[in-house]
Amino acid sequence: MALEIDGKTIEVTETGYLVDLNDWNEAVAQHLATGEGIETLTDQHWDVLHYLRDEYINNNGNQPMERAILKAMAEKWDNKKLSSKDLYTLFPRAPSKQGLKVAGLPATNRKGGY
Repeated sequence: MALEIDGKTIEVTETGYLVDLNDWNEAVAQHLATGEGIETLTDQHWDVLHYLRDEYINNNGNQPMERAILKAMAEKWDNKKLSSKDLYTLFPRAPSKQGLKVAGLPATNRKGGY
């Protein structure tokens, strides 16, 4: 499968994940988010997406679970007390899975998990 974004062909898997994580940019992220039912990417969405990409690219393919995402975002957002509900407001189909997709990263193989 392929997507046409800004005149560039982007290869995706049958489930819509990018084949090459280097094809990711803001336009691709917005397109993937729209396909996931997320119309607007806010600054908080971008914080989560950049965190997920940084963890994956710079931490040996790490795909953090929700607890790690919550902790990192609480620190980033001025130590705000966060709950899973806050992340699910951003990524309703699971921040650690839907977030990975919008971040242009491979699908996780693990089962659920907090």
